[in-house]
Amino acid sequence: MESLTAVVPMICWPFFADQQTNCYYTCNEWGSGMEIDNDVKRDGVEMVVRELEGEKGKKMKKKAKEWKKLAETATDPHGSSSINLDNLFDQCC
Repeated sequence: MESLTAVVPMICWPFFADQQTNCYYTCNEWGSGMEIDNDVKRDGVEMVVRELEGEKGKKMKKKAKEWKKLAETATDPHGSSSINLDNLFDQCC
């Protein structure tokens, strides 16, 4: 979430828990990240970073900007996240 709101493309290297899911969505669904190989080496990291500096990185940054706008809309006082939180409080209290 922090990377999207800061409009920063991500390099994903998932290990455990929710990281695989986050990596899948970041790289495949949201288009704002790249997964690095599990057998990572120094030159592999360099290659991914250079890709992020190029045209692919520009496309990912554009996607991150789109997701940032969607997140801002969802979290404004009348956005879906705010409405869902209000509904949760109404049901619990």
